[in-house]
Amino acid sequence: MIGRWFGLLALWVGLGLGLTGPALAQPSFEQLRSAHRVSDFTLLAASGEALQTLRLDHQRRALDWVGLDELSPALLQALLLGEDKRFYEHSGVDWSAVARSAWGNLWNTRTSGASTLTMQLAGLIDAGLARPASGRSLPQKLGQVWLAGRLERQWSKAQIVEAYLNSVPFRGELVGINALAQTLFGKYPVGLSPEEAALAAAMLRAPNASPALLAQRACGLLRLMGRAQAQGCAALKGDTEALLARRPAKPLGEQLAPHFARQVLRADGPARQRSSLDARLQRYAMTLLKQQLAELSGRNVEDGAVLVLDNASGQVLAWVGSSGELSSAAQVDGVLARRQPGSTLKPFIYQLALEKRLITPASLLDDSPAQISTPAGLYLPQNYDHEFKGYVSARSALGNSLNVPAVRLTAMLGAESLFERFNALGLALPETSGFYGLSLALGSSDVSLLALSNAYRSMANGGQFTPLRLSERGASAPRRVSTAAASFITADMLADNNARARTFGFDSVLATAGFAAVKTGTSKDMRDNWCLGFTQHYTIGVWVGNASGEAMHGVSGVSGAAPIWAKLAHYLHQGQASRPPRPPPGVLQRQLVFEAEREPARPEWFIKGTEQTQIRATALMRSNGGSGISNPLGGSIYALDPDIPPQAQMIRFEGQAGQWELDGRVLGTGSHWSWAPWPGQHQLRLLGAQGQVLQQLRFEVRGAALKTLKR
Repeated sequence: MIGRWFGLLALWVGLGLGLTGPALAQPSFEQLRSAHRVSDFTLLAASGEALQTLRLDHQRRALDWVGLDELSPALLQALLLGEDKRFYEHSGVDWSAVARSAWGNLWNTRTSGASTLTMQLAGLIDAGLARPASGRSLPQKLGQVWLAGRLERQWSKAQIVEAYLNSVPFRGELVGINALAQTLFGKYPVGLSPEEAALAAAMLRAPNASPALLAQRACGLLRLMGRAQAQGCAALKGDTEALLARRPAKPLGEQLAPHFARQVLRADGPARQRSSLDARLQRYAMTLLKQQLAELSGRNVEDGAVLVLDNASGQVLAWVGSSGELSSAAQVDGVLARRQPGSTLKPFIYQLALEKRLITPASLLDDSPAQISTPAGLYLPQNYDHEFKGYVSARSALGNSLNVPAVRLTAMLGAESLFERFNALGLALPETSGFYGLSLALGSSDVSLLALSNAYRSMANGGQFTPLRLSERGASAPRRVSTAAASFITADMLADNNARARTFGFDSVLATAGFAAVKTGTSKDMRDNWCLGFTQHYTIGVWVGNASGEAMHGVSGVSGAAPIWAKLAHYLHQGQASRPPRPPPGVLQRQLVFEAEREPARPEWFIKGTEQTQIRATALMRSNGGSGISNPLGGSIYALDPDIPPQAQMIRFEGQAGQWELDGRVLGTGSHWSWAPWPGQHQLRLLGAQGQVLQQLRFEVRGAALKTLKR
């Protein structure tokens, strides 16, 4: 006790002699405010509107600096009553409080502290004056008093209070009143109630005290403020316990782009960082995804992702990584997650085949059961639409997403050639070409929505590829991946609503008012559903599925991802319709006629030197006549495509007129019969008029079952 008295006496003597100690660092108010370091950084839209707050500093929690006009009057009242009643009367040191404290120390009685707000701020500004666990030394006390005096002479009282409330530690990791108010009370500092303001002020004296002690001190402050009521103080203890037991909330404001924020926000950047996102588009894309998933409720689908790119700049305009609260894995970024893309890779097969002049859009491709020899054995690709169409044009084959023609083209190109093209487009396939083989044609590789969307964007840009720009830094020079001619013709095929009408109909959701090149895809077992495409100015990618990889129930490209895609395309071109690209040099158009009216006559695009005006079939489709069964072939394997409407997935039994019998059950009579496929091994028999077996064979159906269709 005697030592403490002599310490205080030495302090008073030193002050009386004018002892000021070494010159201490004292920033200006503006310098302190500018140096304020936040833990949660804010992502801004291109317009400057706040979209997302993301915590990057996990050592402390500090939010944006707030001014006095953004603080609750009750908070300021509680602060001064609790910490410095004579704040507006002293010049940095409250000598009457110092005297009371010294007298109390002499007689070992409990008194209030003698440290003013200004002295506390001095300890926060200068790390050398911070209070250690054992208490400040005499030089530290002298330095604190000296710096407080300088602050009072050079700063206004309002600046001192503002700086203090933005710099003082509260409870746990919370630093500054903004962090305390938003994460603990769930409101901005200006909205703190008298009870909340008293509790905040109570934490300054003992930040990590028990809830009971904090409630007791807060109630005392409420009495001094003239706001205490008996029942209010009684309830304050329970309220404080519940409040402090609750997990701190996220900062207030819209939280629209958490996944994109993780990609672009930098801890070494400013507290508020501008991005390329369009705020209205981001909100709309998020709303569309949630609405579509709500409509699909009951079909075992809870996740999705949306990406919108600017074709010219490569900037990201919208990035929705998940469905948020609808998902059990909201932290998983569906834009970056790798999934099987299904038929969405087919356009690049046709693009490469056109580029190599293996085909034109008018070339007739054989859509019939095939057995293709591979190093791993026989590959039996099956068209998911089980009514094989014989010879069809390349335009029709791509538009109707036929599998067998795509596999045949891949065999012609070679799996290695297609593998290299996919990687040149930025898909970064994780395995070798030999691992995938011809299954590359049907989307067996895992790709991300980000990479696949940018690959489509390269087609929109005439075969020129550039990496996406996630920030303003480092724009890359374009490199040519495909020819402008092949890109233009492939895009025209994807935009042709007539070409896909045989499978999807003329009035499908893929039919847009302006130009839009679009393709859907669904991976095996309905695990992933996609819609990718581009308009005049924008590339849009949508994925719907489950982050867990669990299969959806009855969700196809047209019913799952495509509605979101179509609404976004319409939204983006509300003011001006999307126009088709101009044909590049080396592309010309000719009026085309098909022999025997196999397909309607039409104008068709050709790479110069490959043009035709009449198409003759090089082989005839199989006849329905003859003896026995002409379709299916024995040993055929069919795989159901959830991306194709059920009514277009009937298996057509064809052959000599007779009685059709499947797995011992009579179907009907005639030269043909359409059957809704069911997974499993099946035995088909064709019986003659006398009941004799004309032919029998076995075939297999794989994939999800179709609902029974009304005949």
